[in-house]
Amino acid sequence: MKNIAKLLLGSFLLMGIVSCDKEENQIMYMGGTNPVLSTTATAPIVLRKENRDQVGLVLNWTNPNYRFTTGVSSQDVTYLLQVDTVGGNFASPNKQELAIAKELGTRMTVKDLNTVLGKMELRAGVAYNMQMRVRASLINGTVPLLSNTITVRITPYLDFAVEPPGTEAGGYNDAGLWAIGDAFASGWSNPMGAPYNLTQKFRRDASNPLLYILDDVTFNAGGYYKLIQAQGVWGTQYHALAPAAALGGEFEKRDADPAFQSPGAGRYKIEVNFQTGKYKLTRL
Repeated sequence: MKNIAKLLLGSFLLMGIVSCDKEENQIMYMGGTNPVLSTTATAPIVLRKENRDQVGLVLNWTNPNYRFTTGVSSQDVTYLLQVDTVGGNFASPNKQELAIAKELGTRMTVKDLNTVLGKMELRAGVAYNMQMRVRASLINGTVPLLSNTITVRITPYLDFAVEPPGTEAGGYNDAGLWAIGDAFASGWSNPMGAPYNLTQKFRRDASNPLLYILDDVTFNAGGYYKLIQAQGVWGTQYHALAPAAALGGEFEKRDADPAFQSPGAGRYKIEVNFQTGKYKLTRL
């Protein structure tokens, strides 16, 4: 019996030593420091198209100094610049996030900054109080650390994420926009015959010349469609960006696939926003 007890005691001691050894070799997260965000902007910023290549905003932040039991992390740190309007609290549907790898700052041109605000569907010529912060994280978004929030007042100018119908020389007023394809009764015939050349033509929104609207169009149960600028011409068309969604998504100007997909049989309103590069469909 004494020999058995000795054997059991020896086993427990051995297990304890192995367990301690494993704990000592584990890499444990010891903490980090929330980055501190700052900017050179000391006055409201009014963005102008003629200055689009100039520096519009400079942002800097401190190193979060991720620490582990093995020392300061050698892993690459990824930073996400988050932008929203004041009151949105980085939770509004139009907030923007820009990934910035490794660097402790960014210099945004006037055009870069204006594009961010344009994607948020903010109106040109109107001053907005914008809030910004940085989210630091390690691989796969682990161990996130948020910076302080700064507020900058910015006035955007009218610009586009996707070049609208027409030409720059013509002030983008020298072309139209039509929906064409077998998602409609008109089929793929180009040029389109009557009455489809009228019923499938978009109008421009009165308050936003970069928003094109087709107020009421009837879709087939299936099929696809594209957007063209001129009757009989395929070369200046617009198509959906993959993955293409029936009720909305992003698009670009290019003679390529995928085409826009029919949302199903019925009447719909189509909105194509060249300011944001997005389209959406609403069932009527």
